Amino acid sequence: MNFGLDATTAASIWATIALVIFLGIIVYFGVPKLITKMLDDRIKDIEAELAEAERLRADAKALLAEYEAKRENAEKEAEDIVASAREEAFRLTAEAKTSLETLVARRTRAVEDKIAQAEAQAVAEVRSRSADIAVEAARVLLQQQMAEKGDALVEQSIKDVAARLN
Repeated sequence: MNFGLDATTAASIWATIALVIFLGIIVYFGVPKLITKMLDDRIKDIEAELAEAERLRADAKALLAEYEAKRENAEKEAEDIVASAREEAFRLTAEAKTSLETLVARRTRAVEDKIAQAEAQAVAEVRSRSADIAVEAARVLLQQQMAEKGDALVEQSIKDVAARLN
């Protein structure tokens, strides 16, 4: 059955007929629909994965923004803590300085009071000692005068008393 064709052409015709029959069988059994359905399913899967990836990207972006805000808040809070600690240190330094000045003034007054008290005590001791010396000098003087003029003074005193009584 060669129909006057050479072998190569006949083989090409039979190969073409076999291909057409094969394609007919594939179409009859619905292979293109299966392939189309499989491709459609794969497209849906890829679209779902892309949607999930986009959702995850949006979530990651939101999470990043949230952490950036938290970081900024933490930095601001740290700055506030440092500033308040600095203010507290200045306040405590000022209080300590004031307290020290008060303490120095109080101790200075106490020392001045002690000095004044010691001065007053020294003056009182000098006066007391001076009075004691004056009394002793008067006693010695009176003893000497009494030894020398004692009898004359007693007689004069008796005359004075008698004159006043009359």
